[in-house]
Amino acid sequence: MKTDRLVSMLAAQLEPVPRHRTSQRLWLALAVGLPFAVAWAWMAFGPRRDLIQAMFWPMFWVRLLFGVSIGAAGFVIVHRLARPGVRVRRAWVGLAAPLLLIWVLALVALWAAPAGERAELVWGQTWRSCGASIAMISLPVFLTALWALKGLAPTRPALAGAAAGLLAGGTGAAVYAFHCQELAAPFIAMWYVAGIALPVVAGAVVGARLLRW
Repeated sequence: MKTDRLVSMLAAQLEPVPRHRTSQRLWLALAVGLPFAVAWAWMAFGPRRDLIQAMFWPMFWVRLLFGVSIGAAGFVIVHRLARPGVRVRRAWVGLAAPLLLIWVLALVALWAAPAGERAELVWGQTWRSCGASIAMISLPVFLTALWALKGLAPTRPALAGAAAGLLAGGTGAAVYAFHCQELAAPFIAMWYVAGIALPVVAGAVVGARLLRW
């Protein structure tokens, strides 16, 4: 078959891609995955009895907004990486900003605390389970985000998978914030970041294989 004829046949079968398809698939992934994440956390940890009281503590909102900000940055990055030729550019700033902020707060808290209390600020009472809990809660969004990417056109599959993990990890951290008793900035900077990093690494590994064309 001649090259010109082959190109003509392929071009004849082209159909326009619906507008906002990327956004629609990603929002659908979040809409499906988030309720499962919330339900999973509820079954695993149960309701928090002092939640109303905790909502009056500033660090409760810092911790919650940290997870939300990471998840939002992940959403924007995934949205860009899902389309061929679209650069991430300033979306990286949306990821760096909450990380830098929580690390600055952690350093200030450690500097202001007596030397004998600094270890407690970092390790808290739940350091053994915090990261794993966030990763567990993030799993539904992780799976639905990969499903959304599979139906799109990422040209950098490992990076796109890592971004899906970032979206899932931030979402999981935000959901876990409603159940976690730890409020120290050094704890959040260490173990929440570690919990978010787990689906990011998993997404890079899985995405490199699953999202290849």
